[in-house]
Amino acid sequence: MIVAVLSMTMAFAGNEKMNSVDSTNAYNMSVNHEKLADYLELSSDQFEAVKDIHTSFCVDMLNAANSNGEERSYMVQDALYKDLTYMSYILTKDQYNKYLRVLNATFNNRGLNK
Repeated sequence: MIVAVLSMTMAFAGNEKMNSVDSTNAYNMSVNHEKLADYLELSSDQFEAVKDIHTSFCVDMLNAANSNGEERSYMVQDALYKDLTYMSYILTKDQYNKYLRVLNATFNNRGLNK
C-alpha cells in the first residue's frame, strides 16, 4: 500500500501550471483532528500521536508546495513516507487502511496525483 501511495506522487510533480495560491491550497493537508479521530476510532493516546504526526506532515507538504519540479516530487514522497511510516506504528491495521483511504481521497480531490 505504501508503494501505491508513493507512486501516485510521481505524476503530479511536473504540473507547473498551477499558480502559487492554488498550489499552496492543494498542498494544505490540514484536517479537523476530532473528525479524523472519530472516523478512525482513535483512543486518546492515539489521538495525540496522530495529531502530532499529521501536523508535521502538513508542514512538510506546505514546504513541498513552495518548491518546484523534481525537488517538489522528492519532498512530497519524503513527507508521505514519513507520515505513513509513523502512522503505521500508531494505528491498528484497520485504522491504517481507513487512513490510507482518507489520504488517497484527499490527494485525488486536490488533483495531486494526476
